[in-house]
Amino acid sequence: MAQSITDVAAYILTRTGTITTMQLHKLAFYAQAEHLVRHQGTPLFPEDFYAWRSGPVCPLLFILHRNKFIIRPGELPQGDPDRLSDEEKNLIIRICTALGHMTGAELSERVCAEDPWKDARKALDPSQPSDALIPKVAMGVYYWEHPILH
Repeated sequence: MAQSITDVAAYILTRTGTITTMQLHKLAFYAQAEHLVRHQGTPLFPEDFYAWRSGPVCPLLFILHRNKFIIRPGELPQGDPDRLSDEEKNLIIRICTALGHMTGAELSERVCAEDPWKDARKALDPSQPSDALIPKVAMGVYYWEHPILH
């Protein structure tokens, strides 16, 4: 398991180059979900995602890029891609290849139409803020039934 989401985010940035912070969160979310599916519920990293308005957000990652819309490789103040195994890097490569071309808005629209985010928010209006946890178990179950990668 990666030591932190920051290791995964740093590696995503080496693969994608400059992206929006919204894209970064969604790609990290999908990497976590894919790992949960492929490794019987074992997470890629320990941090959780919360069902914010624009989709899943990890507060630690948000704090590290606060006030940035665009983030470039090397701009995260922490995170070491070398902490990832080759298998973890390959999973992230597959996610970035499949979804990295999508804009932050497209990724947000996709993930906000999926049950883990919707179920965490329950009946909240899309414009309302939320700090509801998206359970890793819910991610694993949903993406097992609705694969991200084919």
